[in-house]
Amino acid sequence: MVAVGAPAASAATPSDEAAKLPIASFGAMVVDDAHERVYVTDGRRSSSGPSEVLVYNFAGQRVGSLATDWPASGMALSADGATLHVSQSNRILTFDTATQTRTGAASTPYDVTCGREVAFAGGKTWFTETPYSGSSYCDRPENTALLYGVKGTSSVNTGWNSQGRLRLEAGPGAPDRLVMGQAGAGPTADAFLTAFDASGDTLVRGPSRRFADAEGKGAMDLKDIAQSADGKRIAVADAAYGTRLLDAGDLADAPTAYQPLPEGAKASAVAFSGDGKYVARGAAATGSAADLLIQPADPEDGTTPLEFAFEGDLDGTRVVPQGLGWAKDGSRLFAVTSDGGNGHWLHVIKPPAAQYDSRFTGTLTTTPAKPVVGEPVGIRGRLELDGPAPAEPVKVAAVRKDADGTQEVAAARVAADGSFTVLDVPDRVGEATYTLRFLGDVTHRPAEDVTLTVDVAKASTGIELTAPAEATRAGGVSITGRLTGQGRALPSGISLKVTRTDRFGTTGELTSASVAADGTFGVKDLPGKRGRTLYTVSYAGDALHEGSSATATVKITA
Repeated sequence: MVAVGAPAASAATPSDEAAKLPIASFGAMVVDDAHERVYVTDGRRSSSGPSEVLVYNFAGQRVGSLATDWPASGMALSADGATLHVSQSNRILTFDTATQTRTGAASTPYDVTCGREVAFAGGKTWFTETPYSGSSYCDRPENTALLYGVKGTSSVNTGWNSQGRLRLEAGPGAPDRLVMGQAGAGPTADAFLTAFDASGDTLVRGPSRRFADAEGKGAMDLKDIAQSADGKRIAVADAAYGTRLLDAGDLADAPTAYQPLPEGAKASAVAFSGDGKYVARGAAATGSAADLLIQPADPEDGTTPLEFAFEGDLDGTRVVPQGLGWAKDGSRLFAVTSDGGNGHWLHVIKPPAAQYDSRFTGTLTTTPAKPVVGEPVGIRGRLELDGPAPAEPVKVAAVRKDADGTQEVAAARVAADGSFTVLDVPDRVGEATYTLRFLGDVTHRPAEDVTLTVDVAKASTGIELTAPAEATRAGGVSITGRLTGQGRALPSGISLKVTRTDRFGTTGELTSASVAADGTFGVKDLPGKRGRTLYTVSYAGDALHEGSSATATVKITA
């Protein structure tokens, strides 16, 4: 199935390369096309100690940093790209993007750690203010959020404020427009979106919109805002709805909407390419559900989106809010992902000219057919990939879910014919469900997950006996043996039950036999009757092992 046609600049070698970011949180990302740099801040909510803006090139390599006196958060480029505006806890700093040197600073009304949004519109710098310190205070729904502008080395209160937090967006498609949205005000608030004309000395509010219906349902949970390259559309990443596409003139829904995100995915980011051709939509999803879709910016174009699923220690698991940015020509998409904790990655994605479907085919089987606790089991299957063969072997990931929870299983490489075997050693008796996933690669969409439920049995045990053919009553009977077991090691301190049955059918229990660490044991007896005598040694089993028994017949003479 043909997907989005990539720009000529990316047609050479489609790829998804990732750099692990040395940050435990995310503040903002800005793409500087003129100098082919990507700037990243960590938004650290601490008022102590210097920080820095991380600088990467378009290949994902770190090439430097811009020092700040205090933790840095929001950033914005000037319209000509010559100046980078960076918020630190007590200043709005400016840096020359050509020389990478600091050129100035403007004071802020508060010295706080909650971080700021920064935008450049109408030839001026704007920033939000959440006048609180301490991570536990920054995201309270009842917080006051304020909008300020920069004038020289000072800040000016615009008089516009709200509850919760504010998000800002400005772009070259409408250089005098500043878009502001309400976020984090809680589920009962009907969050707003509005646009300002920033061309004059004061902001003039234009269209505004709230999204809840008459019953209070459908309120926006704002994560990100983007403006199209021509300035005619505004896209909103709404975690409660998906990706909203609006007419910039009145913020009404566009005549045609983007298709829904994959089931279970919550919108987190959105960005239009500078050439106007593409939109990237980021999300937080699980398993093989796509976390990132790249598609034509025009929703009337029904071309199937490119899909990317991030899952694991090498990729992160979701696109962070406001974590997408394009190179102006659409040749590269930059995406920041996280693992939901302290891990963050910068992905540099060169979209392919086409992306193809993948699917699991046939029936999953296991070897052996009856899995045993503590013993290797192979889950065999087949993955089918449309389009050209991948440049490198792909892998199938798997997880096992049982009564103890969910456990990742080592990924399996897919052979050239599509076959694969996922290997696992189950450690619990009972039902276990394996979920197999192909998360896709740069030229293949993720496959729909497949599952296989198996009943894991106890491991078998065996007893071997060595006994004489004949013995006397006076000399007694001496039997030796060994207890063996599959799977996990047998527990220590095992005692085996021993019984004796004489030729008259009378059965009596003898002293139990203690098993040594190497599995050996011995049985000694002084039988009272002559004739054929049957000795039975048995093991009752344990939580992970089946029981077993063995017999030996000895002829007792005078």
